[in-house]
Amino acid sequence: MSQKENKHSGWGTRLVGGLALAVAAGGYLYYKLNNLATEPLPKALEADLMSFESDVAGELFYYVDKRRSGRPLLLLHSINAAPSSMEIRPLFDHYRQERPVYSLDLPGFGFSERSGERPYLPELYTQAIIEMVSTQIGTAVDVVALSLTSEFVARAALQRPDLFHSLTLVSPTGFQEGQAEKSYPGEALYRIFSLPILSQGVYNLLTKRPVIGYYSNQSFTREAADEFVDYAYATSHQHGARHAPLYFLSTQLFTFDILPAVYANLSLPVLVLFDEDPNVTFENLSGFVASRTNWKAERVTPSRGLPHWEVLGETTAVLDRFWAG
Repeated sequence: MSQKENKHSGWGTRLVGGLALAVAAGGYLYYKLNNLATEPLPKALEADLMSFESDVAGELFYYVDKRRSGRPLLLLHSINAAPSSMEIRPLFDHYRQERPVYSLDLPGFGFSERSGERPYLPELYTQAIIEMVSTQIGTAVDVVALSLTSEFVARAALQRPDLFHSLTLVSPTGFQEGQAEKSYPGEALYRIFSLPILSQGVYNLLTKRPVIGYYSNQSFTREAADEFVDYAYATSHQHGARHAPLYFLSTQLFTFDILPAVYANLSLPVLVLFDEDPNVTFENLSGFVASRTNWKAERVTPSRGLPHWEVLGETTAVLDRFWAG
């Protein structure tokens, strides 16, 4: 890079950093002046809420209904600024009538510990999922995971194949064109985002109710249900709620070579459910699946990342065929 390019690059970086700092400072001031209170957090699911102490992630909570027999089903929500087990509620309520069902609040979200004392990185989530299955369920499971969490459960299944019978990845990350070549300054971004005034300021702006509503609607072909938006707002206004999402925003939770490094090495049955998604694309999906007998992909329409909220009947029919096969 020439001196001129270096100069322009450095100027651009300083400008972006300065703007971000100004915006975040404004958000932090708004937060302080309006004395925003932490919202009460009800349960996302009408089910038993249990907890266990994770070796890597502190106290983790999960919902469970074990009234039925059969192979256990583990449901895993996505990662963003305000995720929760609410995202998988239609699947939980449907399959609890047929088999044991679990839903884990991932580290940093829901009722699980949100401490700022640990780095929220892919290996943390991978190990938390492994601990959940090995210590709380105790037998191989079918898993349905949403979006970026697909990467974590794939890593877990690669490390501990004995714990996983099958994976269903709903609108997973990792299949975009040029994915393996991507590289972002995650640690540098996190150092900026984690500055005290910037940290809370950025997060407060991202989790204002109109913003939560806007991004929730992006995942639906119609408007998101009020209960979905309300819960996203509530869970994003808990003590420590900003810590895990800031790692997500800094791009440190993505494994950019997940396709060749992890997905390609899985030997268990894997199903991908996809359609339109405002955040990810699937250019590499069809060619990848066509070359592997243990992978299948089904387009479930119309949906934008949460097909079980939009077309539950079609979604569960695809899942049942997959598990029966």
